[in-house]
Amino acid sequence: MAIFKRMSLKQGNTTRTNAAELSLRASIYPLCLVTILFFLWGFSYGLLDTLNKHFQVSLGINRARSAGLQAAYFGAYPLASLGHANWILRHYGFKPVFIWGLCLYGVGALVAWPCILHRSFGGFCAAIFIIGNGLGSLETAANPYITICGPPRYAELRINISQAFNGVGTVIAPVLGSYVFFKNTESGANASLTNVQWVYLAIAVFVFSLAIVFYFSPIPEITDADMAFQAEETHAGTDNLPFSKQYRLFHAAFAEFCYTGAQVAIAGYFINYVTETRPNTSASLAAQFLAGAQGAFAMGRFTGVGIMKFVKPRWVFLVYLTGCIVFISPAITQRGNTGMAMLYITLFFESICFPTIVALGMRGLGKYSKRGSGVIVGGVCGGAIVPPILGAVADMHNSTAIAMSVPLGFFIVAWTYPLCVNFVDYYRIPADRLGEATIGVKNSGNDEEGVGGEPEKIGVEHAESGGVAMREVGKM
Repeated sequence: MAIFKRMSLKQGNTTRTNAAELSLRASIYPLCLVTILFFLWGFSYGLLDTLNKHFQVSLGINRARSAGLQAAYFGAYPLASLGHANWILRHYGFKPVFIWGLCLYGVGALVAWPCILHRSFGGFCAAIFIIGNGLGSLETAANPYITICGPPRYAELRINISQAFNGVGTVIAPVLGSYVFFKNTESGANASLTNVQWVYLAIAVFVFSLAIVFYFSPIPEITDADMAFQAEETHAGTDNLPFSKQYRLFHAAFAEFCYTGAQVAIAGYFINYVTETRPNTSASLAAQFLAGAQGAFAMGRFTGVGIMKFVKPRWVFLVYLTGCIVFISPAITQRGNTGMAMLYITLFFESICFPTIVALGMRGLGKYSKRGSGVIVGGVCGGAIVPPILGAVADMHNSTAIAMSVPLGFFIVAWTYPLCVNFVDYYRIPADRLGEATIGVKNSGNDEEGVGGEPEKIGVEHAESGGVAMREVGKM
């Protein structure tokens, strides 16, 4: 029983730990473990994009109704990020949220089994809603954990690298769908649906096993005091203002809402777009093309990370989101390989937008970081709103290509955020100050990579410098 006592999930929020000062080397293990979660929800998201078209074929439903999958999945995110997951995060910490999210994911995957067996689209949407709650919980904790665990100056690089494995998951899922879900569509819908239920059973076994691994893994907990320390040390803190006046955060959440809605809508109807605009293209072949497009998405993330090493992330973000607007536009009027190529390039430029909005939106939040992460992740519910709009427009005009004007409009609205981050001082200065911080980098070798050394002395020095920093921020 002693091991269970040592693995207590209760963690205070008012005490400083050295987690805010972890060096790159010391943060490798927890970051690798949490990065597995990014792969999981990328895989789950990729399955949805494939199942959208699959259910249209096997269950005979229209494009607008099939968007119920995305509505159930992303509609659950605010319930998690602003509700139960955020409450657990603020009262108990990151590790319990990881375990809670994995357990919900596993339960949802098990519920999906009888729903698929009985060909119940409504029941499967309910299972997806449970899964969405689980993945929304994981995102609520994992995104801020990746940005905070390690040197602040590399926050955007860390979250984009982790999110790149999310992209790998979105590549694997359509490949699996093309060879499993659509394989027996011609010989019978029941056979293909049986394949789907086995996939979800395997997912349930894996995520429950991963929850056990997280329970026994000694990952560092990060408290509100740690995050306030990071903000104070860099003079980037804005947590001296009430939470209701964190306007940069709310703008970031709104941009996340618009951007995520557009991204999900494009991927969700990619197979429809290709089968309609490219002659002699089956749903199975279109699913393979989707895997290629998601490969471009993953490549865009790795490329973006490399560029961010030399160029400020806010500039890279502006260029990438501008690229989304430029290349989705011709996809509305072009057909065949040309139109599909435009979507490929659009997905390439989408790649870094979501994680960079999270990282930039949390800059300088300090003690509000956990609440703020819930607000930003809550913006993901755009994925529940925009796809049904695109589906309705596609049904109205009998053309998915014309309906691509819907995500174009949402991209343009989201574009206001990178413009502000780059050209408005109120947004730009906190982002740049944390981006130039030396916490976790400077003198990390003297204290065993920022973990060992003399914690008492370090704590006193940081408390003194933090107090000075807070007073200086108060005067600004």
